[in-house]
Amino acid sequence: MQNHRKYLDPQFVSRLSNLELIARLVVEGFIAGLHKSPYHGFSVEFSEHRQYSAGDDTRYIDWKVYGRTDRYFIKQFEEETNLRSYIILDASRSMGYSSGGNITKFEYACYLTAGLSYLMLMQRDAIGLVLYDERIRKFIPPRSVKSYLSVILSELESNEPSNKTKTADVLHSIAERIKRRGLIIVISDLLDEQDEVISALKHFKHKRNELIVFQVLDPAERNFNFNFDAIFKDVETSEKIMTQGLYVQKDYRRAFEEFIKRYRLECLVNGIDYELMDTSTSFDVALFRYLSKRGRLM
Repeated sequence: MQNHRKYLDPQFVSRLSNLELIARLVVEGFIAGLHKSPYHGFSVEFSEHRQYSAGDDTRYIDWKVYGRTDRYFIKQFEEETNLRSYIILDASRSMGYSSGGNITKFEYACYLTAGLSYLMLMQRDAIGLVLYDERIRKFIPPRSVKSYLSVILSELESNEPSNKTKTADVLHSIAERIKRRGLIIVISDLLDEQDEVISALKHFKHKRNELIVFQVLDPAERNFNFNFDAIFKDVETSEKIMTQGLYVQKDYRRAFEEFIKRYRLECLVNGIDYELMDTSTSFDVALFRYLSKRGRLM
């Protein structure tokens, strides 16, 4: 594995104990690999400055940047934020699932949230965070100062997946609560009533927000590699069902693929960016999706 690639590997970063270090290494690993396929020709411009325009206060020209580039740039301030974003993170009990030595879906989602937040703040985008289960657990409004990263990371570190999930109800509530339109990033396994979740995602579009949906799954949830008799227990309701894994495997996989296909199609039709990820997916997939979306909005 190339050195920068290891920082994009969920299993590697899970060995690190400091979430801020993980966020920084994930983003640095991503940037180091941007010139490689499949991102050749894509670049990141960290916008702590903007180009000088007639009428700008010359007191704020950065002369060090001028000395390096022979161009005039103005230092930006917090109120000149480029984009307002919210990450809406599912912290319900189902997100605590893992199989085969993988990290949990919630751990993966937290690493992804940390990396996205770090990258957004480097871009001088304002980032907010909402944690939820069957209700809104925490609502942190967007800000664009770099020191805000510690607020977000502290919240991630102090939460564990618990309780049932009511994704649709929570998303509707958030859509009404957010008054200024921006970019909404939903990170969830989306294992809920599908029609209701899709309706809630459309609510954000009705409010003229832009959306990216990251559906995070454990590989076993999609592949169902259980070829033996077993008792399966719902992690949120504790309901149990006994089944012969080998005999239901084919039907399960077909039904689950249809479930995923519906989300993908509905998002496509409604102008929502959708990315299916499992807990082994390299983080650069999500970071590139965000930057690509951002590039279309700015």
